[in-house]
Amino acid sequence: MAGAVVRHYLTTRFMDSETTKCKISYSLHSHTRSPYSLPLFHNKYETRRVVALMNGCEGDPKPPVGSIETRTLTAVPSPSKAMERLNVAIRELKCNPPPLTSGILRLQVPIEEQIEAIEWLHAQHDNLPRCFFSGRRSRANGNGSNLLMDIGNGNGDTSFTHNLVGAAGVGSAVFFQQLHPFSYHDWRSIKRFLSAKCPLIRAYGAIRFDATANISPEWKAFGSFYFMVPQVEFDELEGSSMLAITIAWDNAFSWTWDEAIHSLETTMQQIASVVVKLKKESSGESILNKTHVPNKTHWDLAVKKALQEINTSSSQLVKVVLARSSRILTATNIDPIAWLACLQVEGEDAYQFCLQPPNGPAFVGNTPERLFHRKWLSISSEALAATRARGESSDLDLQIEHDLLSSPKDHLEFTVVRENIQNKLEASFLPISQFVNLLVDALSNAIVHPPALKHVSKLIVLLFSASQSVCDRVVVEPKKTVRKLRRIQHLYAQLSGNLRREDDENEQLAVFEILSSLHPTPAVCGLPREAARLFISETEMFDRGMYAGPVGWFGGGESEFAVGIRSALVEKDSGALVYAGTGIVEGSNPSSEWDELELKTSQCTKLLQLEVPKQAKVENLEIIY
Repeated sequence: MAGAVVRHYLTTRFMDSETTKCKISYSLHSHTRSPYSLPLFHNKYETRRVVALMNGCEGDPKPPVGSIETRTLTAVPSPSKAMERLNVAIRELKCNPPPLTSGILRLQVPIEEQIEAIEWLHAQHDNLPRCFFSGRRSRANGNGSNLLMDIGNGNGDTSFTHNLVGAAGVGSAVFFQQLHPFSYHDWRSIKRFLSAKCPLIRAYGAIRFDATANISPEWKAFGSFYFMVPQVEFDELEGSSMLAITIAWDNAFSWTWDEAIHSLETTMQQIASVVVKLKKESSGESILNKTHVPNKTHWDLAVKKALQEINTSSSQLVKVVLARSSRILTATNIDPIAWLACLQVEGEDAYQFCLQPPNGPAFVGNTPERLFHRKWLSISSEALAATRARGESSDLDLQIEHDLLSSPKDHLEFTVVRENIQNKLEASFLPISQFVNLLVDALSNAIVHPPALKHVSKLIVLLFSASQSVCDRVVVEPKKTVRKLRRIQHLYAQLSGNLRREDDENEQLAVFEILSSLHPTPAVCGLPREAARLFISETEMFDRGMYAGPVGWFGGGESEFAVGIRSALVEKDSGALVYAGTGIVEGSNPSSEWDELELKTSQCTKLLQLEVPKQAKVENLEIIY
């Protein structure tokens, strides 16, 4: 009995293990922390039709699904032909349903032409839910994603290999969402629908920066986390493309094959097969209003408060990252997908993402920062900190680079981030089996000798502190260099290593440990983590939501997450909330940090001053049939 208790405790680690059933039409009873909670988003979501879908977090994650399969159909020349092929396949599936009570099936049609995933998604207009994730396109720094995909029939045999550039999806074959913090139970619920033999069945989504904080109205639709396996997905590959549909069903979730097929047919009826070639340029649009939370006065007070805490000898705080939320209102509605397409031009060496649940706004971003990329047992992460503008000339740019490399304040901020990530990955390691055995013995002894129970909590702390490592060894190369983006430049280091592995269960736990160990990094929270998080929760007057949280995807043998910075929340008739943060360490200056916020948000606000592509311009654009 003691062993069962321990194993249940292990699966939840630092989070509440109890699963609360959560329908997509749930009602949150949390409230905002202040009058600055941006009420323009409130009640916007009630007007959209809510469709019943399968929440994969609602059931028992232990039983495997009956089948996980990918079928590749013959290649076609265009998206419209791919739609025809998939609609025929759906009719055939209706006539020959699988004899299983659960499963997930992906049908994919290669397209002989490379079409941008962001353009396909833009053609789908307001079909929700929707998602988009694009890896870095530039390899100038040698730190791009290794996204080679084996595309076959799901049985281990591959027909060809392509480099996946980006993926877009609408509708959800299965989604994963709860109000409680993301736990190991939730990760296992997602993993249940994934397989290394089907690498393109992925769950795309995001996790809140601070899952313990109250959820404000603008973030209500996302819950504490939100992931989705798209019903209809468009994959942009190097030299070609692919259109796919995914069907997931499980009778134990009261979501049968017939219901899944009917839901897919409904989504397919709304899919546009004509893709418009977007012109990623704009022509002048005015910003009607811009307000900051906090404003400059309150920002100065917050930074001074942080510096006072950092400089207090009794305080553990070394660094804290303070953020700002800026509401932007424009003369016309912001199209989040067209805006994101323009941001792609701004951030060729960055991740672009979009996540929009049903009845919610769109969370979009253009982040340069990787949290981690894991493929099999290989893992890589990054340290990114300290910021300068790019110079208007090559000489000035080089001078700014030298200043960034030689600044003691920036070196401190960067070193804190790099060393913390390295320590998280390579700390002394206690094997999971030994960890469980020691804890079982301690609890068993406490049951026989109750006075010994008081020592168990201390043992738990010691054992957890000795089991934080997820890697055998970590290589840091380069240790410190400058990473140059279009408008700004940062100090940068890359970290890579190999995961430890004992068995499949511990490999699953390792993936969860990567997230729980690395997020939030000192680059977006501070150090020590808990002291910085508490300072942020007491000081900031708005809900960060998914800003600065993990954004990315889980796959069968591979996962990749970026840090959701340089991001915004966009809702029809409500403009956008643009987020940015800056690290406060000894030597920080409130005005300089404010200027850094302005610099970081400039890639978004400068594009908002320009007009995103309008429907009226479609006639003059290139059409892809």
